[in-house]
This record gives sequence, C-alpha cells and structure tokens, in this order.
Amino acid sequence: MNSNPLIPVILSGGSGSRLWPMSRTLRPKQFLGVTEERSLFQLTLARLQGLQEASLRPMVVANTDHRFLVAEQCRTSGVEPLAILLEPMARNTAPAIAASAFAALALSSDQDPVLLVLPSDHTFANVPAFHQSVAVGIEAAKAGNLVTFGIVPTHPETGYGYVKAGQALNAKAAVPVDKFVEKPNLETAKAYLADGSYTWNSGMFLFKASVFLQELKQLNLAMYQACEAAWQKAQKDLEFVRLDPDAFAQSPSNSVDYVVMEKTQKAVVVPLDAGWSDVGAWPAVWDALPHDAQGNATRGDVMLEGNVQGNMVHAESRLVSLLGVQDLIVIETSDAVLVAHKNSAQDVKKIVDKLKAQKRTEVDLHREVFRPWGSYDSVDHGDRYQVKRITVKPGAKLSLQMHHHRAEHWIVVSGTARVLIGDEVKLVTENESVYIPVGAKHYLENPGKVALHLIEVQSGSYLGEDDIVRFEDLYGRA
Repeated sequence: MNSNPLIPVILSGGSGSRLWPMSRTLRPKQFLGVTEERSLFQLTLARLQGLQEASLRPMVVANTDHRFLVAEQCRTSGVEPLAILLEPMARNTAPAIAASAFAALALSSDQDPVLLVLPSDHTFANVPAFHQSVAVGIEAAKAGNLVTFGIVPTHPETGYGYVKAGQALNAKAAVPVDKFVEKPNLETAKAYLADGSYTWNSGMFLFKASVFLQELKQLNLAMYQACEAAWQKAQKDLEFVRLDPDAFAQSPSNSVDYVVMEKTQKAVVVPLDAGWSDVGAWPAVWDALPHDAQGNATRGDVMLEGNVQGNMVHAESRLVSLLGVQDLIVIETSDAVLVAHKNSAQDVKKIVDKLKAQKRTEVDLHREVFRPWGSYDSVDHGDRYQVKRITVKPGAKLSLQMHHHRAEHWIVVSGTARVLIGDEVKLVTENESVYIPVGAKHYLENPGKVALHLIEVQSGSYLGEDDIVRFEDLYGRA
C-alpha cells in the first residue's frame, strides 16, 4: 500500500440552473450528457483513470435526491465508490469536504490519505496535463500544504474568482498563495491577465485529510464539531451513508475558500493548463463542442439554412431548424424550449427563478423521470387521466404499494411483467394487459433478462406522485 494513498472526493451536489432546460433540480447538469453521450459526472470518474497515486476508490458526496443517479452512473462506468455520502441538506463545499475527510480517515486502510477534491461538472480537453498537475500537487500535499489548482487564464474573465500567487507560477512546483480575490470587473480582469501571477479559482483541491481538519478546527470550530458529529452518527442505507441530519444542520453553510483556503497559512497553488471548463452556462457548452465552418455547434436533429453563424443548438426530441440567425442559444427538450442570445445566456437563472415562483414542474423534473428501477415518461395527460411509458430494468422491482385515488391499466409492449394484485401473482407478456383497482395492493417486477416496456393509463380524481402508499421497497423508500 502506498504511503498516503489518494482518495478522489467528487462533489456532486450542484443544481446547474444556468443550463436549464436540460438541467433540472432532480436531474442537474452533472448527470447529463452535456458535451457528449457520457454525463459530466461519468467524465469525472473516467478522468481518474491513469492517476498513478489513486490506490483507493473515489468517494462521492451527493444530495439525497440524487443518490440513485450517482449509484447507477457509477455502476455503468464500472466504478465501485469507497462511499457515497448523502448530505441531508445543502451546506456548501466546506462542510461537504469536512465530512469527506472524517469518512476518509475512518474508511481508509492508511492513517492519513490525501484527498483530491473535484467538482463533478467540469471538463478537460487535455486529461494528461490534468494528471501531471495532480502529480505535482500530491507532493505538495504530502508535505503538509493545502493545494489549490489555478487555471491558467486564456482571457479576462469576469465570471470567476482568482488566485494570486506569491511568487512566479511554476508548472512543476506548487508556490505559495498570496491571496484569493473575488470576481473582478472587466478592467481589473485585464490587469490580472497582464500581471501573470493570477489564475482562475478552479474549486479543485489536494490535501491530507488530517491537515485539512486541523486547519478547519482552528478556523471554524463549530463547523468541525458539527461535521465530526454528522459522520460519527451517520447511518448506512443500502449502498449509501447518510450523514446525521440534526448534527449536519448545526454546521455553518459556507465555501471551503472562505472558511479555510483564504485564511490558512498553508495554501499553495499549482497552475493547471489543460483546456478546463466549468461548463457553467450555455456559451461555455458551445465553446466546448466542435463547430462547423460557420461556428455553429449542434446536437441532435438540427437543420441550418442561410446565414446561420455562431449558434448553439440542442435538439432532444424533434427537428429544430434555424434560418438566417446568429449567436443564438436554442435548447429543445421534450417539455420546454429555450431561445436566448449568447450575451443573455448568463441570465437563464432568472427564468428558473420565475418557474420556481410559479411552482412549475419544469424546474424540477423532465418529462422522463428516472427511478432506481428504471424510468417513466409522461406522454399525455388530461382531466382525470394520465398516460405514461414505463421502462423497468431486468431484475428490478417497483415497491409494493397502493393508491387511494387512482386506478391503473398496464399494457405490456415488450418483455414480461410479474404483477401482484392483492393476493394474486400473474405473468403478463407482450400485447397483454392488467387492471389495478383503486386501493389494491400491487407491485410490478421484471423477472426477465431484457428491459420491460409498458404503457400505463391512470384514471381517477387525483393523479399526483404523492398518492403512493409504500409497504415494501427494495430501495429503502417505504
């Protein structure tokens, strides 16, 4: 076993509201294929391959609502996490990292592992360069420093915070941090770029678990004690570890930059020049995608005609055509369409805020909703009825449940369903159907080796998802 093995800690709790309508509260951008078919979270997992010091599995910190997304995307990536820590509520990055440090010390076979803290929603064009910078940072972390990675700036950016080095930047060594600075105005950003000692604050860090916790204990004892108690009282739930909600709620909510990195005397910076992007808004996605000769970046069924230049077009469920327009962001999903000028794309959050104020479902859910057993797509609805297309994974089983207000018809399109209604179990195959009366206990299971596809027709006085009484559930939701 290596001395001080590396444990990657992946922070996956963000909402990504500036990438609406693709990104939704219950399926945010890190779990979506924003730049390619694999999600940003899966790309983060893949980026760990080839790190020579990575002798242990990654740890993931996740929102409890996203736990099955994390588990499924780890599984399909062939990754078995060391732990999936579930935050009972959002408390920003400092408590998330503190809880991870306590967990790492408890779960690692080494007394003091090094933590590589990574957001789950960034991209890198040059992964080997990322690995080289991490190797430099590991040596500095083992020496007792708190390492931050500074992105070598390519232009005067006003949307990022900056890190000023205390001496000349060196790609082969960590140098002391002079100070962290907030997002600047354009003139200040230009001055930072000309200065040469400033880098963008990436939100990525390297440090020994013990060193981070020692600094946190000195700088914010309340946060240290709350996170220690949240870990000590944590509960195992299937493949997840739930931090204690009462203890975690006592932690102040703040970023690791503000709580530790800006105040510690042990901060050092490693410059990182690897084609980094935080994919924070649609223009950044446009920039990360390949372009045609006119500067257009397209995904899906897209048709361009005439003088069409510099556009970002994402078509998810139908043909999208552009004619004679420039510098637009056009994002089409099955239930919403966004059209914005590139210069206004940072303001997408204002639309999301309006949707929240109006309690619109489009802010939280896509039309297709993913569950641990598969997914359902709401294809039609009206007064007293709703139609869904349901997919159940091989071997998966929905909870034993009943509904007070609705009856259901299930029509099997492909595959075989095992259905319990009351005390009767039956197999339902292709082109067969079954009826579940109001108030009947029932479950649906896929006993086969291929996916089960069926159409569900609900009818009744109330069709909300909260009209489910669960009695038994494989996924701990009963």
